[in-house]
Amino acid sequence: MKRRTMIGLAVACLAGLAPAIGTAQAQPKELVIFAAASLKNALDEATAAWVRETGKPAPKISYAASNALAKQLEQGAPADIFMSADLDWMDYAASKNLIRPETRVSLLANRIALIAPSDSTAAVTLAPGVDLSAALGQNRLAMGNVDSVPAGKYGKAALEKLGAWDRVKDKIAQADNVRAALLLVSRGEAPLGIVYTTDAAADPKVKVVATFPEETHPPIVYPVAATKDSAHPDAAGFLTYLRGAGPKAAFEKQGFTVLNKPANAS
Repeated sequence: MKRRTMIGLAVACLAGLAPAIGTAQAQPKELVIFAAASLKNALDEATAAWVRETGKPAPKISYAASNALAKQLEQGAPADIFMSADLDWMDYAASKNLIRPETRVSLLANRIALIAPSDSTAAVTLAPGVDLSAALGQNRLAMGNVDSVPAGKYGKAALEKLGAWDRVKDKIAQADNVRAALLLVSRGEAPLGIVYTTDAAADPKVKVVATFPEETHPPIVYPVAATKDSAHPDAAGFLTYLRGAGPKAAFEKQGFTVLNKPANAS
């Protein structure tokens, strides 16, 4: 009799817990965003505002080089939104059927700059024929990987256009992403580096020596899209939010230019 009573109590307890368990399981997982490392400051601010305004859980954001993120998507890493620092890696994701093309927007534009530690006296004019090797001495120029990281690719293109690449190509400290290149200069481990102007603005330990002329490299465009496999109910709403006034202010505060153009716009 005692055993039947205990079993009955256990069943009753489980029955009482069932609605709570069901409610917990019904809650959607957090929104997952794969974003270029250079977006960190601005996107952190924009998502914090989104959380305050909507009351929704904070998104989980993975920051890395665009090439690394695209490859992770290709390997099956779960994400709802992909924000790339260049068109090439978004095009790559599209070619692998990893994004929803109809959601793709060219959201932002950026610039690249030559930076130095904040106490540096380096003076360089980024004109044709510039020789950075003289300013580097025996040290290295910090850049993102010039074959895969967008900021590195833009930097190499600009140096080639200016006729400066051949004199510095053996003096490059290549980093896994643009923020890692920024850190090398910020710590004084490299006397010069090439990063986005927005990265330079985010670190008080560095200063801009000169900004590369826009005609020396392809346009720096940041596209964003929902991933093909995302079923998160907030993905579409968050993409719409990114194109609004609040995030625009956050992006411009960090030095981005807001484009907000559909992928098929001229």
